[in-house]
Amino acid sequence: MTAFDKRLTPARGDIAAAHLKGEVEAPRYVDGEARQVIAAAAAVRRAPSDEAMLETQALFGDGFTAYEDKDGWCWGQMASDGYVGFVRSADLTSDIAAPTHEIAVLRSYAFTGPDLKSPPRLSLSLSSRLSVLETDGKWARAAHAGWVYAAHLRPLGAHAGDWVAEAERFVGAPYLWGGKDSFGLDCSGLMQTAMASAGVAAPRDTDMQEASVGRAITVDLGALKRGDLVFWKGHVGVMLDGERLLHANAHHMMTAIEPVREAVARIEAVAGPVTSIRRTL
Repeated sequence: MTAFDKRLTPARGDIAAAHLKGEVEAPRYVDGEARQVIAAAAAVRRAPSDEAMLETQALFGDGFTAYEDKDGWCWGQMASDGYVGFVRSADLTSDIAAPTHEIAVLRSYAFTGPDLKSPPRLSLSLSSRLSVLETDGKWARAAHAGWVYAAHLRPLGAHAGDWVAEAERFVGAPYLWGGKDSFGLDCSGLMQTAMASAGVAAPRDTDMQEASVGRAITVDLGALKRGDLVFWKGHVGVMLDGERLLHANAHHMMTAIEPVREAVARIEAVAGPVTSIRRTL
């Protein structure tokens, strides 16, 4: 049998997706059921427990294929990046509403009515996808969410022009391992979410991004440019210009900007040297 990346392969010791039959061994193969995320940010965990490690997050409107729904947890695979894990069943619905718009600001509320004084239902982050059902003046009603200020939305396909500027929106956001929304995110989650806002599909984890995003270049620190991704083992940051690095990091426990030379020296003492640089712009 072929070896697969477990993060991206819907197969466990006891169950596997039907389309993997003949490729992976499992006592049971099942067809998946289409679901959609209806939580502001659904935790995708390593095991069916709120105490299990957070692998990543699925934002509102993301698609999810459920291969098992048991004891309040769905095990399956995200449509956006193929990541596999466990999601609370209550955070998903089988009533799929095809997205028409996405959140174009760092964060926006969905209210119970087309009125800023109405109670909020959800706080939605950048790149969350919504299905707009109707409009009322400055407001748009989205399926499974509520009323969102229409100026905070953009139609799907009308992407931001500069993904690095989208990443800058997150400065000050707390560091959260596995996170990728405006309330907390990690280094690769920052890159993935910011790129998605600009219509660039990027894989979830640092090693995946290092292998596929942009093009590899060989330059010294004095020749870096805006949009260059700087990789270490298990970490990534993006250059805002020739000197400043933006990254969500555990040193500051937040998304921060610092001189790249200072970051390189500090990280090398802990995690080793820069492993590669990739140019995206």
